[in-house]
Amino acid sequence: MSKSDNALFLNRRHVLVAACAASLLGASGLSMAADEAPEALIQRITNETLNAIKADKALRSGDIGKIMQLVDTQLMPHVNFRRMTALATGPAWRKATPEQQKRLQEEFKILLVRTYSGALSQITDQVVVVKPLRAGQEDKNLVVNTEVRGKADPIQLDYRLEKTPGQGAGWMIFDLNVLGVWLIENYRNQFTKEINAGGIDALIASLAARNKSNAKAS
Repeated sequence: MSKSDNALFLNRRHVLVAACAASLLGASGLSMAADEAPEALIQRITNETLNAIKADKALRSGDIGKIMQLVDTQLMPHVNFRRMTALATGPAWRKATPEQQKRLQEEFKILLVRTYSGALSQITDQVVVVKPLRAGQEDKNLVVNTEVRGKADPIQLDYRLEKTPGQGAGWMIFDLNVLGVWLIENYRNQFTKEINAGGIDALIASLAARNKSNAKAS
C-alpha cells in the first residue's frame, strides 16, 4: 500500500473529522433503526455522535482502545462491514478462505479506526445537515447526501446504505463518500495492487504491517 494512496485521506484532516464523527453511531439507535427512514437515521445518529465526541475528552484525544470499543459496540450493528470489506477487496474476496476473509475484516477495521481517530480532536462546532432524499433509489444501493458545517468550508459527506430484510431489518451503511471520494473505491485501488503483487495473504500482511507501524507511532 503506497504512501501516496493513503495521503488522499490522511492529508485531509478536516475531512476525516466529518467522516469519523458521522460514522461512529450512537447506541440509542439500535431499537429504532428498523422503522426509521434512511435520512432520519443518518440525521439522528450523526447528531448523537457529534454531541458524544464533543463531551468525551478520551475520544477527542484519539484513545484507540476507547474508539475501538465504541466501534465494536455501537458502529458495527449499523454497518455491513463484511460487504464493505468484500467490495474493497474485489473479485479476490470470493476466492479467499473464511479465515482470510476474517483476517481482512479485522485488519481493515483497525486501519480505518486508526486513520480516522487522529482527527477527533478537531471536532468543535460542526453540525450535520441532511439533504432531501433523491427519489427513485433502490433499497440495495441508496445514497443519503449530507453536509458538515462549521467555521470552515462545508464538507460533503454522503452515505451508501442498503435495506436488510428479516428479523432486525433496517438500513445498514456500507460506504462513505467524502468530498467526492468513495471509501470503497479508494481502498479497492490500493488493495488490487497488493493482491496482484502477492495475493490475498500479501494484502493481509501489508495491512497488518501498516497497523503495527501506526500503533508504534501513536
